[in-house]
Amino acid sequence: MNKHAAPVALPTAVWALGCVSLFMDFSSELIHSLLPVFMTTVLGAGTLAIGLVEGFAEATAALLKVFSGVLTDRIGKRKPLVALGYGLAALSKPLFALAGSVGLVFVARVTDRVGKGLRGAPRDAMIADVTPPQLRGTAYGLRQALDSVGAVLGPLAAVGLMLWLAGDIRTVLWLATLPAIIAFAIVVFAVKEPKVRRALGARLSFAGLGSLGARYWAVVTLGAVLTLARFSEAFLVLRAMDIGFPAAQAPLVMALMAGSYALISYPAGRAADRGWRRALLAWGLLALVCADLLLAAASSGDLLFAGVALWGAHMGLTQGLLSTLVADASPETLRGTAFGIFHLVTGLALLAASLLAGWLWSAYGPPWTFWCGAAFTTIALAGLLIASRAR
Repeated sequence: MNKHAAPVALPTAVWALGCVSLFMDFSSELIHSLLPVFMTTVLGAGTLAIGLVEGFAEATAALLKVFSGVLTDRIGKRKPLVALGYGLAALSKPLFALAGSVGLVFVARVTDRVGKGLRGAPRDAMIADVTPPQLRGTAYGLRQALDSVGAVLGPLAAVGLMLWLAGDIRTVLWLATLPAIIAFAIVVFAVKEPKVRRALGARLSFAGLGSLGARYWAVVTLGAVLTLARFSEAFLVLRAMDIGFPAAQAPLVMALMAGSYALISYPAGRAADRGWRRALLAWGLLALVCADLLLAAASSGDLLFAGVALWGAHMGLTQGLLSTLVADASPETLRGTAFGIFHLVTGLALLAASLLAGWLWSAYGPPWTFWCGAAFTTIALAGLLIASRAR
């Protein structure tokens, strides 16, 4: 493997898709960092409703990723589905500002995630298509890092705009549509369809899933376990408000999480290309255990911020790595399908985790949500260490 490959060696398409992710996440996280506040203080929703909205929206995205993954392999094209997905996401943004009930927020969130579902598998497959195998960890790490930069800017903009506009949350939500439009424009004008060998119109269907192999299904299982150990980041914002953060400052939690995620993602991708994959998984799980313990015990900003930073570190250590493992374990002609199934399984795991988190929060209080997360993650970490020693 090339241990000295510089970021400039990565294809232009990877940088373009990274910039698209940056602007779209800027828009999305500006909205999502305010959404728990908007739903609880303006619309009067409870935490169980928030868990349902978040979990169902992500599960919808996961289901559509299978459809788009199979479709992109069948038609031999990536860009049309990527563009459609980002376009739907951009169209969904005004619905949040218009919402007068939890129902319309639900519709907006699901529409946004439909867009994510349509673009996710083709985009991830496109990165694998255009990137040499020895640089895939770096490529996915870069995209995640740029995505997380947008996730830092979004909550910071939310706080600044809330202060500037004296808490006029609906106007802030309207302004969040602008970076989403920029993201869509970059897809249309700067991202080119990759010219790669694919078996166009061949037997690319669910009947051929057996050809994905045991190695691929092991990666899917690993991704499901990691996702079950982690619920929606909306609960980080709610935890900040629970210990006394003003609603206008709560989005800073998401900025901190995303900043940690951004700082870790690219170095983690480089480390994955250099053979440190098992260590990255172990450290990622350990970071999540520590994050949950700190968030459960938090009664002040210090412990909260430390827990949120470690949560972001967990994401940076594991998310790009999982995409790399999927790309490496799947055949070229079924790469979109492979990513789609992976996202389906992890999306359903996120639905289960978010619903459980919402129920624990409502029934037993906020600390129990994080205590249980720490317990499950510890079990997952122990399983990983035992499996590693067995080899």
